[in-house]
This record gives sequence, structure tokens and C-alpha cells, in this order.
Amino acid sequence: MMIDKVKSVLNKMRPSLQADGGDVELVEVTSDGVVKVRLMGACKGCMMSQMTLKMGIEKAIKQEVPEVKEVISV
Repeated sequence: MMIDKVKSVLNKMRPSLQADGGDVELVEVTSDGVVKVRLMGACKGCMMSQMTLKMGIEKAIKQEVPEVKEVISV
């Protein structure tokens, strides 16, 4: 159930990431609330990718899925 909620949030964010030439792929949602994602495209090598991950992706996921403790890039 938590994985479906996380996928839904990522799908909402995907158009804005793609508009800048990037994307995000869900790798895993662990039982202890860690979401593992892979930044792709322009996001992969961008100097701002950590800010996008923490202030954008993580913040949005935590707002809609409070069970999530952290979002990390793998």
C-alpha cells in the first residue's frame, strides 16, 4: 500500500523533472520507511540533484505518505 502512494507522488512530480530533461525511478520502499530512488537524465549529474531529492521529492512524499522516514538516491 505504501509503495502505491509513493508511486503516485512520483508520478505527479515526473512532468516537472522531465521538463528539465531529468526523471526519477522508484527502486525500493523498505519496511522501515526508506524510499530508494534513482535520479536519471539531467538530474543524474546535476549539481542541484541533492536539493531536488531532499527539498522536492522527499518533502512531497513525506507530505502524502507520513510513514516514509527518508528518501535516498541509489
